[in-house]
This record gives sequence, structure tokens and C-alpha cells, in this order.
Amino acid sequence: MSSSTPTPASAAAPEQDTPTLPGARRAVFLRQLHQWHWISSAICLMAMLLFSVTGFTLNHAAQIEARPSVTRLKASLPPPLQKELEAFATEHPDAKLPLPAALADWAERTFPVEVRGVRAEWSEEDAYVALPRPGGDAWLRIGADGQAEYEKTDRGWISWLNDMHKGRNAGTVWSWFIDIFAIACLVFCITGFLIMKYHAANRPSTWPVIGFGIVLPIVLALLFVH
Repeated sequence: MSSSTPTPASAAAPEQDTPTLPGARRAVFLRQLHQWHWISSAICLMAMLLFSVTGFTLNHAAQIEARPSVTRLKASLPPPLQKELEAFATEHPDAKLPLPAALADWAERTFPVEVRGVRAEWSEEDAYVALPRPGGDAWLRIGADGQAEYEKTDRGWISWLNDMHKGRNAGTVWSWFIDIFAIACLVFCITGFLIMKYHAANRPSTWPVIGFGIVLPIVLALLFVH
């Protein structure tokens, strides 16, 4: 009789082997959210610290004064290069073309510059090469009379950090980094919001705090920004 009649334990066994799908999917999704959240936070950590500090220094740029350091150098072109410059300037007035190879080599040997492939503004009187850089500025002018002038302005490391924050004259690679950092920040914020949504039932203050964070900047902008 015992072999033909199923016991309660054996009858319940098939039900125990079948998981509750909604709960299992929720747990898997929540684990995935936590994983993406910590990965994006790890990627963003140092950059977020940098951008937080530079956000403060940019907001107080008028109070944080920097004394620019200016370096000026002069030199004279060798006669053969002067003739080449005169001929090139005559043939390409009002053009925006790099310096000829010989002139670029001479400029890089004479001044602390890298001008090979950099566009210069040409006129019949001179060639002017703008050399903007984070935290300062620089330029090189080579006149048809053979006189060359170089000037570099350095506004300090705070100005350098501020320009890196804005991506000003920082190059293509740094621009890509800012884009990747922005995407990682979006992932960090979205996953954080979804994690808070899942825990909101056990934390009643979640939605009021989120609402306060959304409403506060809107109210400040409407009341005090004109």
C-alpha cells in the first residue's frame, strides 16, 4: 500500500523544483543592475573627482586669480629659408596652409614648438601659427623680413585643469575620453535610479529625496537666474 500511495512530500516535490519566475527574473535583473552600477562607478571614480574639483574652480574663477607667465623668444631666419618664405607667401596670400617642411624643421629646432602639419595663416608679410593649449596660449610668427617671434603664456595648473574640464584645446583623444566618461556617468545614474526604485518599498524616503533633488535646481534657476 505504501508503494502505490504517494506521500505528501513526494507530491510536493515537483512544485519545489519549479522556481517562481517573476521573483527569479527580478533577482537576476537586480544583480545585473548592481554589477553595471559598480563597474560604471569604478570607471567614473577618478574622472568624477577631477570634474568635481574643476567644477568648483570654474565656478569661482574670478576669486581664484592666476598670474600668467609669459615667455618670449626671437630668432632670425637663414637667408635661404627667408627666400623660401617670401616665395611661398607670395604664391599663397591669405591661405591657411602648414609651413613648408624646411621652415617647420627650422622652427622646431629654434623654438619649443611642434608646428609640422599645423595650419598657418599666410599673408604677404608673414606666416602666423596659432598654438593654443590647455591652461595657456602660444603663437609663432615668421615675417617676410626674416624675423621670427615666439610667445607662450602659461596661466598655471588651475587654468590647465579648468581647460581640461571644458575640453578646450585638449585634442581629439581627450574629447573621446570626455564622451566615454559622460556615457559611463549616464549608466551610473540610470542604474542607481533603478536600484533605488527596487528598494523604495522598504525605504519610504527614497522618492521624496529624489523629488527634492529634481525640483531644487529647477526652482533655483527659475527664481535666481535671469
